Amino acid sequence: MSRPNILFYFTDQQRADTLGCYGQELEISPNLDQIAREGVLFEEAYTAQPVCGPCRALFQTGRYPTEINCYRNSQALPLNVKTIADYFHENGYETAYVGKWHLASSRGTYDMPPEPDYETKAIPPERRGGYKGFWRAADILEFTSHGYDGYVFDENMQKCEFKGYRADCITDFALEFLDQYTGEKPFFMTISHIEPHHQNDHNCYEGPEGSKERFKNYKLPGDLEALDGDYREMYPDYLGCCRSLDDNLGRVVKKLKEKGLYENTVIVYASDHGSHFRTRNHDSHLRGGDDYKRSCHSGCLKVPLVISGPGFRGGKRITDLVSTGSLPKSFLAMAGVDVGDAMIGENLKKVADGETEGRINRIFAQISESRTGRCIRTEDYLYSVYAPDSDGWSEGSSDYYEDDFLYDLKKDPYELHNLIRDPAYREIRAELAGQLIEEMVKAGEKAPLIRPASD
Repeated sequence: MSRPNILFYFTDQQRADTLGCYGQELEISPNLDQIAREGVLFEEAYTAQPVCGPCRALFQTGRYPTEINCYRNSQALPLNVKTIADYFHENGYETAYVGKWHLASSRGTYDMPPEPDYETKAIPPERRGGYKGFWRAADILEFTSHGYDGYVFDENMQKCEFKGYRADCITDFALEFLDQYTGEKPFFMTISHIEPHHQNDHNCYEGPEGSKERFKNYKLPGDLEALDGDYREMYPDYLGCCRSLDDNLGRVVKKLKEKGLYENTVIVYASDHGSHFRTRNHDSHLRGGDDYKRSCHSGCLKVPLVISGPGFRGGKRITDLVSTGSLPKSFLAMAGVDVGDAMIGENLKKVADGETEGRINRIFAQISESRTGRCIRTEDYLYSVYAPDSDGWSEGSSDYYEDDFLYDLKKDPYELHNLIRDPAYREIRAELAGQLIEEMVKAGEKAPLIRPASD
């Protein structure tokens, strides 16, 4: 068989539990649910960085955001870093990118003008992370559009205005690529939706009109139901965004089938991070406590991850803990490209195939902006630390951390009871701190001092 096409369908701020294949009771995701039945669903997938820009930097480079100075939003991707697009072009693939980019502009603070500034302007070729083909993108899509109407730019830096619900219009651009695709080379395409991310200047989630009524009979996830946040007002529109994403995924699948491309295309569905709906981080330094992510809690870290197509078939459900930081390496492995240690993570096909002997079943995440933090998750525990003398914006890492929280996930799946000062967990806490330091050193950081909360 020829090398597969690879389509990365990528959402923003979507919790895994919004989807039927992850237990959602409302009919939100019939198209993805079908893809999951055909392919591989990772039940325990977690982001390595629950902030938009850093996670995108990782997805494009396969390197931790702290390694390439993209540890927070508004830090442009370095021009000299080799990206997945570079690898794909070297190996005979055509590339296409549609939607939100978030890696071209830089700001010292949100109160200062960006430099360079492409937030609402066309992104020049050298700032596109190696993508040389079809391009319909905006750097900060929430600045160039709302739930309805807006604009992106094409590969020739021409403005492309759109009218209608944004997720529909971004998908229209993706279908434009598939309509003109000749098949001379296999393709790697990213469809980077901003939904269900809240619209910053409207300060709310913007589902399609009618979402509040359509999804009013929702059942809240346990962590939200137990805590105070803004979910009761926002959740129906949030689900409306998610349903629109699924409807548009269905349009893409239909086009792939019409073009005879479906059987040889790997579809990867994931999100950059989840949303805790302002239930966590109440001590955050963010303006007005306006935070939906930037925490080591599972509401932020746990994301959907479904892969279907050549090499990923059979309706498998994988329970191993995996990091979406492994996606870049896995994308290239799908194309037959082994990058070795040039990228972090693992080839997720091996995990899907059960080749896990000797594998450490835990995930590691870096936190920025709300604080400088780190965490690990094992099968049984979630353990997090933070740097008390760092504001999380000006420093990506620290050599000194203090305990933040420890949850016993088997007894407390919604992470409501912090055991960090419980004497009964002192040995477990010490063991987890050692494992966390191991992960930080693997990520290129210096081994820090972690002060126990009990001291």
